[in-house]
Amino acid sequence: MVENASSVVMPSAQRRSLRRSVHLALETARDGDALSKAIDIFLVSLITVSIVAVVLESIPAIELRYFDLFYWIEVFTVSVFTVEYILRVWTSVESPHYSLGQLGGLRNRLRFISSPYAIIDFLAILPFYLVMFGIFGGVDMRFLRAIRLLRILKLTRYSSAFDMLMTCCRENMRSLGAAFFVLLTVMLLAASGMYFFERETQPVAFGSIPAAMWWAFATLTTVGYGDVTPITVGGKVFGALITVVGIGMVALPTGILASGYAQEIELRSDRYKARAEEALDDGILTELEKTDLESFRKDLGLGKHAASQILDTRMVKRALSHDPLGKACPHCGAAIDEDSGSRS
Repeated sequence: MVENASSVVMPSAQRRSLRRSVHLALETARDGDALSKAIDIFLVSLITVSIVAVVLESIPAIELRYFDLFYWIEVFTVSVFTVEYILRVWTSVESPHYSLGQLGGLRNRLRFISSPYAIIDFLAILPFYLVMFGIFGGVDMRFLRAIRLLRILKLTRYSSAFDMLMTCCRENMRSLGAAFFVLLTVMLLAASGMYFFERETQPVAFGSIPAAMWWAFATLTTVGYGDVTPITVGGKVFGALITVVGIGMVALPTGILASGYAQEIELRSDRYKARAEEALDDGILTELEKTDLESFRKDLGLGKHAASQILDTRMVKRALSHDPLGKACPHCGAAIDEDSGSRS
């Protein structure tokens, strides 16, 4: 009976072990993880080749000459990305980001599928299968092929800077939504006002509020193409006011993102400080702890200079806290000879 039970349990344990290993291999590589690093380099190279192929394919002469090459690049690329997507869905239950609250395996995977990174991975392979199966019939599929350029967003998984930006946007989604709602409201009011002033003198450009929205949008975003401009006195005065308001409207979401980005950097710096405090808890910074801090710094996306300053500050504060009379070097902790001022 025990033998039968063990024969059932072992395959399940082996499956979980395999799933864990695949998950770690697909994650962004850490220092010393040769397999994961090789996979990262391969996928980044493949994404780059795919993007270059899509761009070159848009040139008729090159597409005609290298049609077969582009086709097989696409087939190989989509095949690899499809396998990658399936494996990421399968191993998503091993990620702490998608297994919170001990949800069931299916619900955890659905949570991963609805995440930004998974949506990007899905869109990277979707156009190929839509074209292959002819889901849209005889409709020109060039616009679907252009969607393949979204594959460049797959590179965000391997960039801590992009990850920081996406985190910033996600955390400030409500504020950004409010800012865009205000922008939409002002745009509607601007179009309505310009329609009132210019509808009789320029019935084509400002004959209706929807038609005037083009001018309002170009003005509020400070683009100002100049293809549509007011000619009446009232329209010019109103347009000048809207132009001034437009500067503030553009600055609003920009300020939210800038503030959120700075806050995210500060939060990551605090996390690095906490890790540095743990490493210096015993007063000694070993080579293993230095390697761990360097890997953690890369994961957080902090610069070497900023991390070095944080670490030096932590070491100085710790040395001073244990030596309030200043008889030890704040950098290495060595005793200082009071007479000569040198370290012993």
